[in-house]
Amino acid sequence: MTMSQEVLSRSERQSEHQSERQADPPPTATLGGDSKRSVEQIALLLFIVVPFLALVAAVPLAWGWGVSWLDLGLMTAMYYIGCHGITIGFHRYFTHGSFKAKRPLRIALAIMGSLAVEGPLVRWVADHRKHHRYSDAEGDPHSPWRFGETVPALMKGLWWAHIGWMFDEEQTPQQKYAPDLIKDPALRRISRQFVLWTIVSLAIPPLVGGLVTMSWWGAFTAFFWGSLVRVALLHHVTWSINSICHAVGKRPFKSRDRSGNVWWLAVLSCGESWHNLHHADPTSARHGVLRGQVDSSARLIRWFEKLGWAYDVRWPTEDRIEARRQTASANAA
Repeated sequence: MTMSQEVLSRSERQSEHQSERQADPPPTATLGGDSKRSVEQIALLLFIVVPFLALVAAVPLAWGWGVSWLDLGLMTAMYYIGCHGITIGFHRYFTHGSFKAKRPLRIALAIMGSLAVEGPLVRWVADHRKHHRYSDAEGDPHSPWRFGETVPALMKGLWWAHIGWMFDEEQTPQQKYAPDLIKDPALRRISRQFVLWTIVSLAIPPLVGGLVTMSWWGAFTAFFWGSLVRVALLHHVTWSINSICHAVGKRPFKSRDRSGNVWWLAVLSCGESWHNLHHADPTSARHGVLRGQVDSSARLIRWFEKLGWAYDVRWPTEDRIEARRQTASANAA
């Protein structure tokens, strides 16, 4: 059973987290109610949309001198290789056991996720399992509600959930939260080789760009867009699942935290932003279960299953989905 499947009372989770922190007292974490004031929603929207629009505006401004179709193709290809490595591999497979994979796929997913440059495999899984154990309560590594519900507290919490938590001195005990991965020599080796996979990830675009154009300029622009911009965009999309998707969004399913569905991140996040269902049913192989909810990760898992590479996939049934639905009043809140 994965760590995300264990059901603990809030007091038990708090007591357990305090035992992990023997030196320092636990920080204050405020959970608050389901209602969100409009000023908070506007602040949240500005927090994510304005920087993203600035990035989008850079593309047409650079067109003709700093970006080409090759650059954009490399950026897109490398983005979705890394993104699906995280969403299918690090998240749904290694963290939650949403399906079983044959050995070649298991290794491929570990390498693909490492190419996203989001940290070593074991560290990533340990942090995420701890997140589910204490989701939006004391002990959650990256809850945006850590400091309170006022606008200043929420903005501070968003920064913490988005980036700040990664610099926290408190580290997740890997032996406690990811012992299954540590026991696998191949996965342990891939995790320890994170620097190598980072170099490979950053080197592929300029290598391809330079060889195709036979120029140093082609290698440079491919590196800028296919390596630097691609990694930055993927990082912010992934971090937005921690911050934005735990602060806004619709909540059609019952969960013990503040996870919500944010539709406009669905394509870029490869289906991860249907976050409410994920926290209501963490082992589900599909997160976008309602009509019109695009989930490219679930589609790829289906293809892996048909090819015989993946098996025992935990697909959500209609009964299971209905059992997790909120009441109309709770969803409106």
